[in-house]
Amino acid sequence: METRVAVMGIIVENPDSVEQLNSLLHDYSAFIIGRMGIPYREKHISIVSIAIDAPQDTIAALSGKIGKLSGISVKTAYSNVITHE
Repeated sequence: METRVAVMGIIVENPDSVEQLNSLLHDYSAFIIGRMGIPYREKHISIVSIAIDAPQDTIAALSGKIGKLSGISVKTAYSNVITHE
């Protein structure tokens, strides 16, 4: 299986979607290397970054599911590092 390392940048503008976001991240927790969340109280948003090591299809699936959540936007940056396991 080929895996890639990627970073997802997530902006949460709708706090009502946080529970769904956390549920998705829990579902993919086996692939997540680390997670950092920063509440930006002055702007009433949260910024979340996720480091992930997974097959490219898995990363794309998670990103797509997150992007469908109301009030949440996501962008993914892929490394060129590919691991064959």
